[in-house]
Amino acid sequence: MGATDQMIARYAAEIEERQQFIDSLIESSNGADLSDEKAELVTEARKRIEACDKMLKPLEEARRISGDSAHRIAELAKYMTDKPAQPAPVEYRTAGEYMSDYIQVLMGSSVTAKDRMQRYQVEQRAAAHQTTADNPGLIPAPILGPVVNFIDQNRTLVTQLGPRQLPGQTWSRPKVTQHTSVATQSAEKAELVSQKMTITKLTATAVTYGGYVNVSRQDIDFTMPGVMDIVVGDLAAQYAIQTEAAACAAFDTAATAGVPIATGAATAAGVSASLWDAASKIYTATKGAGRVFAVTGPDMLPILAPIFPPVNPQNAISEGFAAAGMGTGLVGSISGVPLYVSAGVGTLRILMFSSAAAEVYEDRIGSLSVVEPSVLGVQVAYAGYFTPMVIEATGIVKIVKTP
Repeated sequence: MGATDQMIARYAAEIEERQQFIDSLIESSNGADLSDEKAELVTEARKRIEACDKMLKPLEEARRISGDSAHRIAELAKYMTDKPAQPAPVEYRTAGEYMSDYIQVLMGSSVTAKDRMQRYQVEQRAAAHQTTADNPGLIPAPILGPVVNFIDQNRTLVTQLGPRQLPGQTWSRPKVTQHTSVATQSAEKAELVSQKMTITKLTATAVTYGGYVNVSRQDIDFTMPGVMDIVVGDLAAQYAIQTEAAACAAFDTAATAGVPIATGAATAAGVSASLWDAASKIYTATKGAGRVFAVTGPDMLPILAPIFPPVNPQNAISEGFAAAGMGTGLVGSISGVPLYVSAGVGTLRILMFSSAAAEVYEDRIGSLSVVEPSVLGVQVAYAGYFTPMVIEATGIVKIVKTP
């Protein structure tokens, strides 16, 4: 394969790899709108596809012209040369035929017999067998993309709460801590009850999350699939993991204790009782505001899933869990409460929320890069500002499974 063909193959493979990368992002969204992070990665991949396509077109045209010329020369070659017909292989059907020619050669009585014997000896010589082990330098080692990279970058809890635009470095949320009062008048002309309203504020500060990698120019130019997209994508995934873990930790610390799931094998009735207790606490705290949902860690699946099988669930308290939905985090519901799975949740616990009791704020910076000419490097970073805020701690309930 010539240098031009190698360049064409590299660009074509990179285009295919970028397209597969885009397809994987779209598939991971499961029909939902792409997040800002994934949309940014799709835009960067599309720009690189356009650049590769632009560089590929002149190379393809040059290769087409070269191929047409080679084909034209091959067509003309049969008129330019007159190769003599190759004689048929010598085949002695009997030992007598071979001995006849052999005696004539010894006596020197036949030139034809001598020619047949010489060609027969050449044809019967042992052929040298050449295998791939004799020319490893000519055998390419293809690399099939995309890169296998198992990492959970779904922010299940953050997605359910819905990130809000972070307004600044520090901000506050007003919250009523004492309501006015209304009561029955004790008697005609008696003074009515009176109580002032007090409103406090919840204060939050932006927290910065980020990381960077310094990539050599050679690594960018010679890798296939291209390493830069892989590095940026991995930084974005790590950002998602850290911010999801931060939200889970903050809400776990602030949560109100619920009824634990008893020691030993869990039962459907016991789990349901714990969830209904949590629902009662949440309603009392939020007065029905917000949407109720629960989040658990993957370590709880072997405990919960067997007691809620998706088998004939018409008269059950759950329609059953299904592992096929794990791409979005949703595995099922219990007593009408949707249960999601997040790797950021602590060990052996379920966090049950009203969406009115917790908020998350974010301003994603995304990827940044700068060229370092002195060392032929490109320094790429990924960062964002992210802060979870507890609005009402009693609207978040933590259900622990005792071992």
